[in-house]
Amino acid sequence: MYSPIPADWRETNRRRWDERVPLHLASDFYDVDAFRAGQSALRDFERAEVGDVHGKSLLHLQCHIGMDTLSWARHGASRVVGLDFSGRAVEAARELAAELGLGPERASFVTADVYDAVEAVPDPSYDIVYTGVGALCWLPDIRRWAETAAALVAPGGFLYLAEFHPLTDILDDATGSRVEHDYFARDAWVEDDPTGYTDLDAGDAATGTAPPTVHNRSVEWQHPLGDVVSALAAAGLRVEFLREHDTTLFGRFGALEGRDGIYRFPAGRPRIPLMYSLKATKEA
Repeated sequence: MYSPIPADWRETNRRRWDERVPLHLASDFYDVDAFRAGQSALRDFERAEVGDVHGKSLLHLQCHIGMDTLSWARHGASRVVGLDFSGRAVEAARELAAELGLGPERASFVTADVYDAVEAVPDPSYDIVYTGVGALCWLPDIRRWAETAAALVAPGGFLYLAEFHPLTDILDDATGSRVEHDYFARDAWVEDDPTGYTDLDAGDAATGTAPPTVHNRSVEWQHPLGDVVSALAAAGLRVEFLREHDTTLFGRFGALEGRDGIYRFPAGRPRIPLMYSLKATKEA
């Protein structure tokens, strides 16, 4: 439900994410074994839109367990840095990097709040600042996020964002066809729910399973597309493109059909944007 921002919002979310790290490492959604064997964690459209990363430095804000971050290193980035506020996630990312033979000079990870990234990361700026895929909803102040990200983009470099479309935040869970919430709401969305994108049936009475987690409360925010673009522009970046996609990464709505980790609405149904991506550059 919509609520004023709880004073403990950051610690509430951190406890939730810390607790879910081992569950995510063991989940089919992340499929860490396939990643260890060489599979990329990146989406095809991200690789195409970011382009060749050979010889470039890349900072991944809100990197979670680092699989996307390390994938960019595998694709040729000269140096990658991941930042996340979950200490357990950062530990897992460092362990994965070590298993892949990527030392700290090639792939390093920092535990810090994203708003503190300028002071926390090891370099003053990066050729590419990469972020998204379920990251922005955990931040109350999108303008402050944009200012932080823009400050870390090197002259001539760019920010790349891939994110779930804010339209999906206001639709009903069963069919994704009815508007049930306010698109322009600015209050926090607070709920207590054991389920997540990797385990949509967790704690479902119909399955007979008990909730596997204790820290199930979360505090999130929705950010309309216009707010995100305007914040980046105000921070001094030039938006090169904004693209909307009719696919998503998990079965958020019951009506979605999944294949090879990609979900979309059935053929014949009017399509809506489920994800979006943008690239914003800093003047050289």
